[in-house]
Amino acid sequence: MEFLSQKAINLHQGAIRAMFDRAAGMEHVISMGIGEPDLTTPELICRAGMEALRKGVTHYTPNAGTQSLRRAIAELSSLAPVSYDPDGEIIVTNGGMGALSLLFLVILESGDEVLIQDPQWLNYVAQVQYCGGRAVRVPTKAAEKFAMAPAEIEARITPRTKALMINSPNNPTGEILPLERLEQIATVAKKHDLLVISDEVYHTLSYTDERYHSIAELPGMKERTVVIDSFSKSYAMTGWRIGYAAGSRRIIDRMTKCQENFNACANAPGQYAAEAALHHPELCLEIREVFAERRKLMLEGLRQVPGIRCGNAEGTFYLFPDVRQYGLDSTAFCQQLLEEEQVVCIPGSAFGECGEGHVRMSYTSAEPQLLEALQRLARFCEKRI
Repeated sequence: MEFLSQKAINLHQGAIRAMFDRAAGMEHVISMGIGEPDLTTPELICRAGMEALRKGVTHYTPNAGTQSLRRAIAELSSLAPVSYDPDGEIIVTNGGMGALSLLFLVILESGDEVLIQDPQWLNYVAQVQYCGGRAVRVPTKAAEKFAMAPAEIEARITPRTKALMINSPNNPTGEILPLERLEQIATVAKKHDLLVISDEVYHTLSYTDERYHSIAELPGMKERTVVIDSFSKSYAMTGWRIGYAAGSRRIIDRMTKCQENFNACANAPGQYAAEAALHHPELCLEIREVFAERRKLMLEGLRQVPGIRCGNAEGTFYLFPDVRQYGLDSTAFCQQLLEEEQVVCIPGSAFGECGEGHVRMSYTSAEPQLLEALQRLARFCEKRI
C-alpha cells in the first residue's frame, strides 16, 4: 500500500539544492548560490537571546506571538507607515516561509489560481501547489527590469484567480518595483478584487536613495494586502526562524488558528531577540553597507568579463546577469562553471522560463572569495568567446 499522499510524492528537490549536491565532495568550491547572509547575527541580538534563556523565556507564547513583539513590529518595522493593530492584524511565524505557508493554507481552495512573476523564487510555486492551488506565471522582460506589466497580469486573470504575489526587492533578479508600477498593480488588484501578497523580506537591502514603498501603503490596499516579512535577511537571523505577516483581521485570525493546530507558536527566545533587534535599526544599516560594498565589487567585476551583460539590480544580494553570449543554456553554463572552476551559480531557468539565459549570483560570501570567484568566472567565459 502507498501511504504517501500524491501531493507529497509530487514534491521535488529545487534547483538550488541540486547545484549544492553537485558541488558536494569538490574541493575549493566558492558558492554564489545560497540566499543567506554569511554574516553572523549581531552580538546585541545574540545577547538578547541569551538574556531570554536566563530569564526563563522558554515557554509557549500566544499563538500569534508575544504582544510586545507584535506591538514593536507595528511601531518600528517597515509596516509603520500603515496603521496595523498588533492585537489582531499581525502574526509572528516560523520565518517568512512559515507565514506564506499559513497564508496559502487559509486562503486557497482546490484549483484557486495565484499569479506569480516569472522569473520568481521557486518555492512559491511548490507552496501554492501543495496547498491545492495553481500557480500562474506572469512573464516579464529583462529590458523592463523584470517588472510585471499590468496588461500581462490582466491577460491571465480568470474566474479562479484569487491572489497576486509580488516580491520587491526581488529574488532572483534583485530588481525593485518602482512606485508607479506598484500603483498600476494596485489598480488591477482593485478592479478584479484580488488579494495581493507582498513578500518584503529584502526591503532593508535597497541601494537607492528613495524610501522603500509597500503596496499596502497605497489607497484602498491595506484591506486587500497581506505583507510577509522576516528578520532573516534584515538582521542576519536566518536560523532563528522569526517572520511575520500583517493583513486584515479576518485573514490573520485564521492564520493564527492554523498556527495553533500545526506548530503552536514561533520560538520564544527568538521572539524576545527579534523585539530587541527592532529597537536597533542601525544594525540593518550596517548589514546593508556590507552588501552595498560587495554589490559594487561584483558589478565592477562583471563589467570586465567579456560577453556578460548585467543590470544594476538595486536590491537584495543577488545579481542576474545575462550569459546568452556563450551559446549555452543557463543550466549548462552553471554546470560547466562548477565542473571547470568550482564556482556555484544558479541557472535562471530554475526560476521560470523567463529566467532562461540568465544566472543568479549571490554576493553573500566575503570579498576575497568574491574576487576569486570573479577571476574564475572570467577565465571560464574567456574560453567561450
